[in-house]
Amino acid sequence: MLSEERAHGIFELIKKRSSADELEVLISGGRSALTRFANNTIHQNVAEENMVVSIRAIFGQKTARANTNKLDEEGLARAVKAAESIARVQQENPSMLPMATPEDAAIGEPHRPPPSRFFETTAAMTPADRAEAVSRVVGVARAEKLTAAGIYATSESCDALLNSRGVSRFHRQTSAEISITMLAGDSSGWQKANSPDARNLDPVRLAETAARKARDSAHPRELPPGKYTVVLEPAAVLDLLGFLFWDWGALAILDQRSFLTNRVGTKIFGENINIFDDVCHPLQSGAPFDGEGIQRQRVQLVDRGTVSSLVYARASAAMMRNSEHAAKVGHIRPTGHGFPLPNEIGEMPLNIVVEPASKSRHSLEQMIASTGRGVLVTRLWYIREVDPYEKILTGMTRDGTFLVEDGCLQAGVRNFRFNQSMVNFLQNVEIMSDPVRASGEESFDMVVPAMKVRDFNFTEVTKF
Repeated sequence: MLSEERAHGIFELIKKRSSADELEVLISGGRSALTRFANNTIHQNVAEENMVVSIRAIFGQKTARANTNKLDEEGLARAVKAAESIARVQQENPSMLPMATPEDAAIGEPHRPPPSRFFETTAAMTPADRAEAVSRVVGVARAEKLTAAGIYATSESCDALLNSRGVSRFHRQTSAEISITMLAGDSSGWQKANSPDARNLDPVRLAETAARKARDSAHPRELPPGKYTVVLEPAAVLDLLGFLFWDWGALAILDQRSFLTNRVGTKIFGENINIFDDVCHPLQSGAPFDGEGIQRQRVQLVDRGTVSSLVYARASAAMMRNSEHAAKVGHIRPTGHGFPLPNEIGEMPLNIVVEPASKSRHSLEQMIASTGRGVLVTRLWYIREVDPYEKILTGMTRDGTFLVEDGCLQAGVRNFRFNQSMVNFLQNVEIMSDPVRASGEESFDMVVPAMKVRDFNFTEVTKF
């Protein structure tokens, strides 16, 4: 694995080979391993180790980047030559900023550092350790006369960023992830969890929950499509919300491709909706700096239903200050949400936390108990955007969809296709649980609650 000392050594080698006015080096990679199982049997073990060095060169107002995974002197020299050759033939970009300084990078430095996200116990996990966990999952499946499939993955990774102006950033973290699907004759159940610390994962509990969903949803009924009150588990919530957050980037507003165009500062969601981005939240993960080394700040994106702030890379903050939007978006400064340059995508919040504005929280069981008639949704899949301005999404339920009547789960139901505006969705949230770290399949991990939402629009019934 890359150490901070070795990262500095690589940077010094690159500097010796470079004639650029300014130089930035990103180093990222690590080790990952995956155990895959199906039909109650492990059928694949794979492992990968890789490290990539990405070099950005600046000549005046021209810049370009080149990558290599050959870390010897010859490989680094070729990458330096490629970055500089490409940069020299670029058109000048008059709005390009010089590389960040340490003072730039420390803007908004948090009062509390992010918690450690590197755990030796996770990094040291072996194929035998993962196989033992899978064995316990399969034991649950066999006891319930079900068939288990899924993955157990572990990894350790690092990210370093150094530039010729003195910025130096380094981050290490580990990750463990389990995904379990339990299959019965005409039903299925699913659970997934991810954490930097493998000790936070409980394979047996996840397997038992997935098995219960498969068992209880057997012989599903068919309900007519229509608008229903839904109770969405956290995985379903995050897979819907994940389609929103590109639109909080300042460049998306400047390009008028965001659904928040002309809506910043207005109340478009329910009073009970608070959303912020916080890399230091104890349930979050990831590096505390962005693609230029700028410290990620905590940003309140939605305050009691009002779109309160955007996120900014250095360049988009400068452009926004000089735009017609400046008076509408309030205080403008880099927030540490940019991607490595050059790019055309700007920035995005990646450490989403949905915190109910109300102090009143309800467990998933309480949400179900408070529902006269509705549908419990475990997860969603195959989600696509239909209308980018109203954020109308379509997709399907999967792996545990239930009819709720008189506060009780009555039966499994055939899955639905939905067409739902996310603006209306976040206006119709009735109650929420405490937020948890959740994992889905259509979006990145977030810290989100379960939600009870009225008038969710199911448009078709599937055949399974």
